[in-house]
Amino acid sequence: MGVRRLDAFNLSLLGKRCWRMLLDKEGLWYRVLKVRYGEVGRRLQEGGRSGSSWWNNLCHIRSGVGEGVDNRFDENTRRVVGDGHNTLFWFDNWVGERPLCLQFPRLFNLAVNKECLVEEMARWGWKDGGRAWVWRRRLFAWEEENVRECTLLSHNIVL
Repeated sequence: MGVRRLDAFNLSLLGKRCWRMLLDKEGLWYRVLKVRYGEVGRRLQEGGRSGSSWWNNLCHIRSGVGEGVDNRFDENTRRVVGDGHNTLFWFDNWVGERPLCLQFPRLFNLAVNKECLVEEMARWGWKDGGRAWVWRRRLFAWEEENVRECTLLSHNIVL
């Protein structure tokens, strides 16, 4: 085939497929994988044991797991929030080092609307006392402190 480093070539092809899935949510492959594995937070779910080896490799590239993979995909891509219309508040890495669902797992578990967009949260008012914060139960004082911390993180974002 004329390819000297087949492993690097394979990684680059899988990375390209990851990129395509970020951009082309109406494409045939995305729709097929959505039916096969499901979608949570407008992202395709990992296949686990029922996933094909191709899909599992693709998920490893996306999450930065595996030999020679590191976090190249995440480190070499970035999300531009813009008006927040295409950015998920809890699931996308749009503020800080990690998605808010990982930075504030307790708040995420208590949140009623887990699949809201940044634009919706801004419109509803995520700042102190805003209508964006809807919980399954009343928060404890230390959980309210986490809400303030989460609010401060996203406070500097202008939509």
